[in-house]
Amino acid sequence: MTTLKEFEDALREQGMNMALAILEKLRERDRSKRSLAPARRITGRKMTPELARRILELHGTTEMTQQEIAFQLGVNQGRVNEVIKRGKWLHDDPNAPEAIARDKAKARMASVDDRKRPERRAMKTLSSSQKKSAKPKSNNQAQLLLGDL
Repeated sequence: MTTLKEFEDALREQGMNMALAILEKLRERDRSKRSLAPARRITGRKMTPELARRILELHGTTEMTQQEIAFQLGVNQGRVNEVIKRGKWLHDDPNAPEAIARDKAKARMASVDDRKRPERRAMKTLSSSQKKSAKPKSNNQAQLLLGDL
């Protein structure tokens, strides 16, 4: 399979200027249609009953995939699946299992940020002469031979 650059070089070698002009027009058309939208979301939106209803609306009225819905609304695809398959997040109940799990996760994340990370200890390195002189640890496990059976 040839690359586009190799194809363009072959056209140039053959003197096919019309084909090169068409290729350049196609490139310009593609450049004009490109968007500079971010490829991925940085942080997810908080799930709310309104957002869950919007997910169900998009799922029911369009033929978008769960991944497309998630990307458009800025949520995780797993959350979209939970809303569609299990009806989660449709009620604004703070005692709902998903709301409790969310709050616990947020508390864990806050406590991790508050705690100071332990300092790493320097690892002891052995020189090649020390490695050679180091005795292998003896293994006190008994060995079973086939003749013992």
